[in-house]
Amino acid sequence: MEDEDAFTKPLGRQAVFYYGVGHMLNDITSACWFTYLLVFLTDIGLPPRDAATVMLSGQIADGFTTIFAGELIDRFGHFKIWHGAGSILVAGSFSSVFGGCLPCKIFCSNSSTLQTVGYSMFAAIFNVGWAATQVSHMSMVNCITLNSTSRVVLASCRNAFTMVANLSLYGVALAVFNSIKPHTLVDVENQQLKKGVHGKGYARISWSHWFRKVLYYQVALVYVLTRLVTNVSQAFLAFYVINDLQMSQSSKALVPAIIYICSFIVSVMLQEFTWTGQRLKAFYSAGGILWIICGAGIFFLPRNMNAFMYIISVFIGIANALMTVTGVSMQSFLVGEDLHGCAFVYGSLSFLDKISCGLALFFLESHGNSSPNPSALGRYSVAGFFSVSRYGLSVVPAVCALVGVAVTYTMNLNTPAPKPAMEPLLLA
Repeated sequence: MEDEDAFTKPLGRQAVFYYGVGHMLNDITSACWFTYLLVFLTDIGLPPRDAATVMLSGQIADGFTTIFAGELIDRFGHFKIWHGAGSILVAGSFSSVFGGCLPCKIFCSNSSTLQTVGYSMFAAIFNVGWAATQVSHMSMVNCITLNSTSRVVLASCRNAFTMVANLSLYGVALAVFNSIKPHTLVDVENQQLKKGVHGKGYARISWSHWFRKVLYYQVALVYVLTRLVTNVSQAFLAFYVINDLQMSQSSKALVPAIIYICSFIVSVMLQEFTWTGQRLKAFYSAGGILWIICGAGIFFLPRNMNAFMYIISVFIGIANALMTVTGVSMQSFLVGEDLHGCAFVYGSLSFLDKISCGLALFFLESHGNSSPNPSALGRYSVAGFFSVSRYGLSVVPAVCALVGVAVTYTMNLNTPAPKPAMEPLLLA
């Protein structure tokens, strides 16, 4: 009875803190990946379609790794080993993504094809490590505690430290962008564990168990839509503020920084709530509606009123936090007490997330050539041509948020009643 109480009572702040900082390496590299990869690749001369291919190769590698990692973690456990190995792979490969083209140096050639292959290879390696770290870290939530409110608090703390990691990145970026000579618009045309069972086999929940649940499909759709909102908007933000609004180069760091500061504050505040299924649905819907309003503002915002982008950024940050924290927490409500299949849930949903984001970004960036040239963008007006970056930052996230709110309304999220733990859980 004493062991049961230990896993059903609320977690202490120290355990929550330790869990929250465990994903910061992934967070800071992910922020750099989605915000600046397409900018970097097009800036060094890759055509938009080739830059999109590099992005897509990483997303596909990430997506398939989440499936395999989830299956292996469910079979053998060792969450912390997967987390550590993935983190080492991320740290070792990330510099090569934004570094020089290694195959180009080896073969003494700077052809566009060889650059695309070289960057795609390191993008895939980086995302394999990233996926292993993400799946293991997200799955830990259900093995750390059986308390539903504590699970939401863990997700909220994780999101708060995501904001800290991202703000660190944008702080460095702000210093860099302020110290370099501003580029012309031509330079920026398109942007687009479980420790209790060490290696021992145990009764694993089959995939079909989840496929028979309607809630699995609902949570999967909401999670994928939420990730599309945050990732697609993040990928096109820098292009939008520079090309469409013609703001200063420093805005590429200032606007994202405002978004993440607001997300951090909201994420911290969300940790103080007692969470139920209905409250999750209400807060997610609030975030979705707020994003729809922000999307409309971004879509119609003229260049001569670009200062309003800073105000819109505040509400985007709030909406992102509400949707991300509650969207991820819905997965814990889906898993409930079915701990022996939780890694598959997180892995399969992450697979759908990576593939959908990769395809969406590939499609939008591939159509970059159909957007106006920089000089045309300089003559932009509300009645004129709407660029791909404007659609990517406003219409796509707003539509995804709308569908996400509609799906959330149909969910039946019952707050699980904790049951006795049948075997040791992962202690923080």
